[in-house]
Amino acid sequence: MKEVQDLVGRVQAARTDPEAADALIRQYMGFIRAETAKFIKRAPIDGQDEELSIAMLAFYEAILGYEQNRGAFLSYASRGIRNRMIDHYRKEKKHAKVISLHAPLQDEDDDISKLDRLEDPKNEIEASHRRAAAREEIEEFERKLGEFGITFSEVADNCPRQERTLASCQRVLAAAKLHPEIFDILLESKKLPISSLAEKSGTDKKTLERHRKYLIAVLLAFTNGYEIIRGHLYHLSS
Repeated sequence: MKEVQDLVGRVQAARTDPEAADALIRQYMGFIRAETAKFIKRAPIDGQDEELSIAMLAFYEAILGYEQNRGAFLSYASRGIRNRMIDHYRKEKKHAKVISLHAPLQDEDDDISKLDRLEDPKNEIEASHRRAAAREEIEEFERKLGEFGITFSEVADNCPRQERTLASCQRVLAAAKLHPEIFDILLESKKLPISSLAEKSGTDKKTLERHRKYLIAVLLAFTNGYEIIRGHLYHLSS
């Protein structure tokens, strides 16, 4: 019981302390890996399996959203990881129009994946290429965020939670699309052009300041076709 209470206390502290959140993620990487393995049917490989990155992000989201009345934290985190994985596979199927080899079969036992039923090496190669492309996109975007002094965890922590605020951020993106020079200013100055965005989108400067890191990430995601990243940013704020 004391161990459970200690974990709840650490989760609560991590909600407002990025360093505490990172420490908690590092401590529970074994748990995160195990949850990832349930979907890909093998131990995940660092730097290769995008599912591991998705699971880590989902674990961080669980830290931010956890309340004690939602039950045990690890059970809550497990459900969050599962939901994000399912969202990922659905998005992959929709956009790539291919079936993920690791996605659970519909109307079948969740522990049986399509990979267990398919032996065609072409499918394995295709899935491997998709994972490699996704990994490269995530790594490239992470490097780009680093140029602005921002990390993925900071973006997750900074994303809008209220529908009204999210709508304001969407107006900012729409304004930037209508005025492409804003993207150029962002990339050149490494700063969010707050005054220009406030004027063109009709959004309050305080809102732009409050969600600066999230908005930088969103705008960056539209500078070089980061489709996978766009999906992650959407899920963070949903």
